Parts: sequence; structure tokens; C-alpha cells
Amino acid sequence: METSMEMSPSLTLEQMREHLATFVTDPYAVYQQMREQTPTEFVFLPAGVIPGLDESFKAWALMKYADVYHALRDHDTFSSARNPLIEKGIFPRLVLIADDPPRHTRFRRLVNKAFTLRRVEALEPWITQVANEQLYEMGRGEVDVVQSYTIPLPVTVIARLLGIPGEEYPTFKRWSDTFISALVSISLEERMKNTQEMVAYFGQIAAARRAHGADDLITALVEAEVEGESLEEWEILGFCILLLIAGNETTTNLMSNILNVLVERPALWQRLREDRSLVETVIEETLRYESPIQQLFRVAARDVEVSGVKIAEGDMVMVFFGAANRDPLEFPYPDEFRLDRDLRNHVSFGMGIHYCLGAPLARAEAKISLNAFLDRFPVLKPGQAPAVRQTVSPIVFGFQQLPLVLESGRP
Repeated sequence: METSMEMSPSLTLEQMREHLATFVTDPYAVYQQMREQTPTEFVFLPAGVIPGLDESFKAWALMKYADVYHALRDHDTFSSARNPLIEKGIFPRLVLIADDPPRHTRFRRLVNKAFTLRRVEALEPWITQVANEQLYEMGRGEVDVVQSYTIPLPVTVIARLLGIPGEEYPTFKRWSDTFISALVSISLEERMKNTQEMVAYFGQIAAARRAHGADDLITALVEAEVEGESLEEWEILGFCILLLIAGNETTTNLMSNILNVLVERPALWQRLREDRSLVETVIEETLRYESPIQQLFRVAARDVEVSGVKIAEGDMVMVFFGAANRDPLEFPYPDEFRLDRDLRNHVSFGMGIHYCLGAPLARAEAKISLNAFLDRFPVLKPGQAPAVRQTVSPIVFGFQQLPLVLESGRP
């Protein structure tokens, strides 16, 4: 079956990357076209599109809300651990995300306490202070809010939780971008170099915490025991890498998407300034409307039938969060941004045992940030420079550049 997600083998590698980048920046027309045809098998990684990838990879696309919802909750059938892309070294393994029970259960129990609602609420005054400091440093006029705010704030917050210097956020962001990138020409050597830098950095921090503990997450990992056994070094480093990457990518893209939605809706901006009870609804509707995580892999652990289609054991499955969140059977008029929806069941943070560990923190950062912008800026306007969507990875949906004109209304 030919779809706009398929690519002719006659295309050059550069044309393939451009085709994929176009889909990444605006996937919703494709979702609308394909949703009712899914599950359908498609080539999601053509041979050569990633340096070192010498074969094509196919997966079954799940785009209907019901199919996505059930796949996310059925971790026995749809495995997170049995991923050939990881086994072949194309993508690195992330603990928790690429684990199934019982290993996932043990690890999740270990870090859950670091992201409880109570712990997040205790951090909120400090996050508010950091948010206001960054807004003050941004100044007024035309500002790229991605580089000036939506990148540094989440990285600073996750750095504090880990117990590492937040001012090194440009390096952390480079590591993160390289880690998730799939559609840019980064050599395997460059990917390996960045990964080795990350591992060496966290290895030094872990060693320091063993010698002198601190009140941070890395100390908790170093001192933790799971069923009477300490974590191995690679497990500790894997946790650090996971938390650094997942802790900034989702929140950076969520906050950028919120500001982009609102700059296109000046009447809604004014309504929010007058009625802050709508802030959380706007955040949840943005999560549905422009999901910061668009897709993740699973592998069928056994033969299964989905919407009348048979998927064989061992087949790769692509679960499209963004498509499910715009399924008209679950969310009427899905391409409209509305505040009168029941948003309890959007899948932007997943479902089941892999529900996003950092969801409470991401929501808190988004709420604090949106209120801080509303307090400071009576009007939000688009900048003269163009907004640029990220194109390095089909997994995330957000901005590489989002210029806004910020005027405080004060002399």
C-alpha cells in the first residue's frame, strides 16, 4: 500500500531525509489520510537514511486511538525491550523505556519517589524563581524563546534533581539532540563520541557521590538497592542519561508548542490573562493537539490481531501518540484547539506501566512558565524571523526556533 509515509527506492538519500523531515514538521495530514487504514505496514527507516544503516526497517503503524490505547496498556503483547534497532546498535538502549517487567518494575519503583507530586510541589517555588530570572534575562523585543527559555529551563530543573551544574545546559542539550537524532547526517563516530562524553561525565559524578553523598538523585541511585543488590555502574549511568534526555526533550517541546498555539490565538491569550483557571486546560489541550512525543516503538511479543489485522510475533510496531490524540472517534473536531473537551484520556504521556515518569514535573514547569509569561507580557506577537520546527527526530514534535515579540507594557 502506497502512502505519503512510503518512499520510492529511486530517491536519493538527501531526498529521503527531506521527505521524512517534511513529515516530522507536519504529520497531521498523513495521520488523517492513513488512520482508518491502520494497522498498515510501512518502511519507517529506509536503508542509508541513517549513517551506518544498511537495511530498511518496516513497522506496523497504529494510529487509531483505540489501537494505540490498548497497545500501550498491553505490555505483555507489545514489548518495549525486544527492539532490533537497539540490538543492532542503531539506537542506544535507555533503561525503563526499553525494559519490560520484572526489570522495569524494579527500576520504576526505585525512581518513582523522586518524581512524586509532593516532591514536585516542593520544587515549585524554586522553579518559579528560575523561570522569572530567565524571563528577566531575556529582556524585551524579538526573542527566540526556544534558545532563551524553553531549552534552558527544563535542563536547569532536571540538573538540579540529578545534582549536576545547570549552567552546563548547552552541553547537555547537544548530548540530548545527538542521542535522539535520526534524520541528520551525524556519523556513527560522532554519535559514539557524544555518548562516551555523557557516560564519562556521569561516571565522574557517580564516583564523587560514592565518596561524598548529597541530597540529589544521583546519590539516591548510587546508594540504592534493588532486592538487596546495588545497581551496577551501567544501570546508574543509564538512569542519568534517561533522566537528562527525557527530562528536557518533552518539556522543552511542550512549552514551545504552548507558546506557538497562543501566539496564533491572541484572543485566547487575553482570556487567559483574565482567567488563570484555564491555564491547566490549555496545557492539556496542547498536549493533545500537538503532542510533544509523537511516536514510540514496540515489538510484538506474540502473534496478535489488531483491528482485524494479524501482526506476527517479532514484528515491529510504531505507536503513534500524535495520531491517536487527533482521532475524531475519541476527540470530536480533533483539528480544532478547544477548551471544552474531556481531556482525561489523551495519550501524550503514554498509558500503562510506561506512563511518563516525569509527567507531574513537565506539567508543573509548563504551568509555572505559562503563568510567568502571562504576568509579564500583555500581548504575545510572532517575530519577524520564521518559526522553525525541529527535524532531527520523528519521535518529538516541537521547535528548533520560535521567535516571539515580547513587550511588557512598561516603559
